[in-house]
Amino acid sequence: MGLTMSISLNTCILILKEHHLLKSSAVQDTVPTKMDYISYDSRDIQTNTLFFCKGAGFRPTYLSMAKSNGAICYVAEQPFPEGKGMHALVVRDVTKAMALLSAAFFRFPQDDLFLVAFTGTKGKTTSAYFLKGIFDQMNGGKTALFSSVNDVVGPKPEDTFKSSLTTPESLDLFRDMRKAVDNGMTHLVMEVSSQAYKKNRVFGLTYDLGFFLNITPDHIGPNEHPNFADYLHCKLQLLVNSRKCIINAETDHFSEVYAAATTTTNPDSIFLFSREGYQNPELKVPVDFIFKSEETDLIETRFKLFCASDKAKHLAINGDYTLQMLGDFNEINGSAAIIGAGLGGATHEQAASGIRHVTIPGRMETEMTKDHGMVVVDYAHNKASMMALMGFMRKEFDNPKIIVVVGAPGDKGVSRRPGFSQSLSAFADKAFLTTDDPGFEDPMDIAEEIDAGIDHSKVDVTIELDRKKAIHEAIKMSGKGDVVLICGKGADAFQKIRGVNTPYPSDIVVARNVIKELEK
Repeated sequence: MGLTMSISLNTCILILKEHHLLKSSAVQDTVPTKMDYISYDSRDIQTNTLFFCKGAGFRPTYLSMAKSNGAICYVAEQPFPEGKGMHALVVRDVTKAMALLSAAFFRFPQDDLFLVAFTGTKGKTTSAYFLKGIFDQMNGGKTALFSSVNDVVGPKPEDTFKSSLTTPESLDLFRDMRKAVDNGMTHLVMEVSSQAYKKNRVFGLTYDLGFFLNITPDHIGPNEHPNFADYLHCKLQLLVNSRKCIINAETDHFSEVYAAATTTTNPDSIFLFSREGYQNPELKVPVDFIFKSEETDLIETRFKLFCASDKAKHLAINGDYTLQMLGDFNEINGSAAIIGAGLGGATHEQAASGIRHVTIPGRMETEMTKDHGMVVVDYAHNKASMMALMGFMRKEFDNPKIIVVVGAPGDKGVSRRPGFSQSLSAFADKAFLTTDDPGFEDPMDIAEEIDAGIDHSKVDVTIELDRKKAIHEAIKMSGKGDVVLICGKGADAFQKIRGVNTPYPSDIVVARNVIKELEK
């Protein structure tokens, strides 16, 4: 792949000037001006590499290392003596520069893909997987995916790998997009986190379709967003950078979300969807698509989607749909995906068969037991998801006893912890507070912090820091009509403890082993 990729110093300077990012440049007469490789990691350097000095942890010694390994040009927000003898491009914002130059280096792969992005506090991953399922039905499996669970850049097994960030660094993103194009992929569905905009990982990208699912306060903390306004602003950037916008009309802050979409998109290209019967005085425009629950049982979710407005009626996606994924919230995610598929040219038949059997590791994975009720493993890891999950169980299954196993991660999302306490007080009968990626915090402190906010007259609480033991106790104590919810980790096979990824079998594996042992 490295053979054909290159960028000239001149091209870099032109691109940076065009975007008013270049402060100064130093060009060396004796050094080649063609760069054949790009990197932001001083350990990953080849001959004639363009090197980006980025990140809070950047140290000038990394530049010395990169230079001795073969880097010939560096991009940074200030000149460094360590880069003496290299070309230097000094820029106003190195993350923006990296996004623009990476796109150019990898020959603008986004131009060869139908590009769809989802943002929202919850539902991004499920919606992305649903839409990939339908596109694959249409294009014969040529849909790439960048999600917080897996990335898929081609048809072979080795083209699917576990992702490290919800939205990769720009350089990795464009490299993987180029890989997808070279592998014959025609569509790309991706999740875009608010962090991706905060850190300019998707700077300069325009999406064919941009989805805004919902927003609730989340990801607010010292290493994330300083406040809700910043979080909302970052999420809204997706709509500003999409050719067509699809918005859940039931989202909080609807007026601001709709206004953001109209700044760059003609209202004819903005589509709204909601549940049947939803009323909102803020809605000045008709809802384009309406979905309606048919019925839900323990096996599947059935709903109808109606094309309500004139512009929606052009799409051939009216009709009945069935999902293997449980939960009324998945009707929202499913509707979003079906609308996206319709805007990408799908028919009802393609959409219905493409979405029918989609499942996602660690999302609503259910096990029915003989004597211990229903066990559900779900990634629900904030107040909004926990309330939706427990509310659904309470409503659908005749007031079951709800037993929840949950912990909060350390070092991040500290603002979520009161949300755990509130959602448990609202719906749970029994809670096992346990360990979930404590990082550098003491798991006992985290559990006690959640416990302190719980209404103990409603919920019986046990703190059991051994997650396997907590799952065992929860399933063991549950009876026939009960529901055990194992929340937070989803399909994650590690516990992050003091900077180390410690292997962990994953919740569903632990749960299945417990059920096997109890039902021998």
